[in-house]
Amino acid sequence: MPKRALILLEGARSTGPLYVEAALRLGLHPITLSADPGLCAYLAAKGIEAIRVDTDDLDAVIRECSRLRATYDIAGITSASEAVYATAGKLCRHFDLPGPNPEPIERCRDKFVQRQLLAEAGVPLPAYRLAKNATEVERSAAEIGLPVVLKPAVGTGSTGVRLCRNVHELAEHTTCLLGGKHIWRSSPRMLVEEFAEGPYYSANIMESEVVGIATGDFGRPPHFVFREFTFPAALTDDEHERIADVSLSCLRVLGLGWGATNIELRWTKQGPVVIEVNPRLSGTPEPQLIQAAYGVDLITEHIKLVIGEEWNVRKSQSHTAAARILVPDRDGTLDWIDGDSRAAAVPGVAEVKLYVEPNTPIVRKGDERDWIGHVIAVSPSLARTEAALQHAVDLVGWSITPALRE
Repeated sequence: MPKRALILLEGARSTGPLYVEAALRLGLHPITLSADPGLCAYLAAKGIEAIRVDTDDLDAVIRECSRLRATYDIAGITSASEAVYATAGKLCRHFDLPGPNPEPIERCRDKFVQRQLLAEAGVPLPAYRLAKNATEVERSAAEIGLPVVLKPAVGTGSTGVRLCRNVHELAEHTTCLLGGKHIWRSSPRMLVEEFAEGPYYSANIMESEVVGIATGDFGRPPHFVFREFTFPAALTDDEHERIADVSLSCLRVLGLGWGATNIELRWTKQGPVVIEVNPRLSGTPEPQLIQAAYGVDLITEHIKLVIGEEWNVRKSQSHTAAARILVPDRDGTLDWIDGDSRAAAVPGVAEVKLYVEPNTPIVRKGDERDWIGHVIAVSPSLARTEAALQHAVDLVGWSITPALRE
């Protein structure tokens, strides 16, 4: 009998390896189709089959999958990358496999279209405007009132997202986005948004079931670089219900609900306000935290859904899990980084991952590309989890030689 294969479109630095490992545990043969397999170092390290194909070319990917069907029994097709998740849905339709509806995903990826649909349905949102040039950015900010968040209308990982507290920061970031530093796949379209102040929450949903709600903290503004996540968020029953209700209303409005969805919110003076709806599974470290806190392996259960098997997100435990993101404080060259083995030995620490090696150039971007590692701790109580996490983080160290100024 031919091997049962799971086709993964593109890899992802964070969740890509987790999908590969879960597929192997389920007895599947993972195959990654990527425009540049070399960017996914974990594939070569694990000896995973990777095929070069232009994943932006649907016909080319269909041809490659058709070729693979001559050798393998393709059990499912999915992706850990939002950029090609709609393409995965189109492939599932073509090959009559379980998968998401690609149209809602494509609408949702355009943050302006997403906001229009949510606003029309009365979902609470920050005030927003669409801008295509510097004049429109300036006018939109004046209408909304500073501070505002300025970001590309399409994108992930907080790339190009910045809090602009005054006209100088607004002009500076507008120039950055339009001046060649940001890569646009089409003509520039930016969102100017009211800055929704309040605690950050992240709702992780499988189908129509809210698996867990996390709280998250960022580094210093003006950028939105995550520093910490905690599951579960410290919420009253009423607060949890309000966040869950708003999140599920987003799925209904946007036509989502197949597979995993991640919804980001802020709790403002008006209550929960939706910041973004991500039509896919959340990235690292949230899947690991959900597994540590609740005993639910979201990635494995997602793959089961993809291959048409029965899935289950029933919680088997109720612990508190937290992650600290390791972020450098300067640009330059990483001389050394260590302490991960000592940190991993701390009681209560579930995972320590370093993403970089010595001699790596460090160039901070103000988004998740700045992450150089993470530490996860878990215990039955928040206080014990936080103590273990802090102890472990204190054991990890690094040195960066600052870049010479010309």
